[in-house]
Amino acid sequence: MADILQTPEFWVAVAFLIFLGILGYVGVHKTIIDALDKRAAGIKADLDEARRLRDEAARLVAEYQRKQHEAEREAEAIVTEARAEAERVAAEARAKMEEFVLRRTKQAEAKIGQAEVQALAEVRAAAADAAVAAAERILTQSAKGNVAQDLIARGIQDVKTKLN
Repeated sequence: MADILQTPEFWVAVAFLIFLGILGYVGVHKTIIDALDKRAAGIKADLDEARRLRDEAARLVAEYQRKQHEAEREAEAIVTEARAEAERVAAEARAKMEEFVLRRTKQAEAKIGQAEVQALAEVRAAAADAAVAAAERILTQSAKGNVAQDLIARGIQDVKTKLN
């Protein structure tokens, strides 16, 4: 054992044990343990904060996805309503156009009917004038004298009354 007391390793070990004893007496181990506990508590608090933030982020993502789906549904409803409105406006425009065309057709038919009546009246008047002129020529050539004049006047009067 005397040999062990003379080795530097022994004295280093003794000094180390004394150093550890002094550290234990002063309470360094409690300080180290407290520091480690504080560090562990800080890490736990950071992890709890991270979980809370993750949960809040997940909740916000879910809320924004819900809002996005609502906005998409609302946009679809607006598009559907706009299409229905466009179809309704197109149907109204089609109905108004058909009514306009029908009214214009009736007006054109009425104008054509008036033109036919007027043309028929003009043709009858022209035919009556032609018949009167022809009758007058024929009667003047075949009948002579006062009788001829009477016949011509009466014939012209009859033709004018019947044709007009």
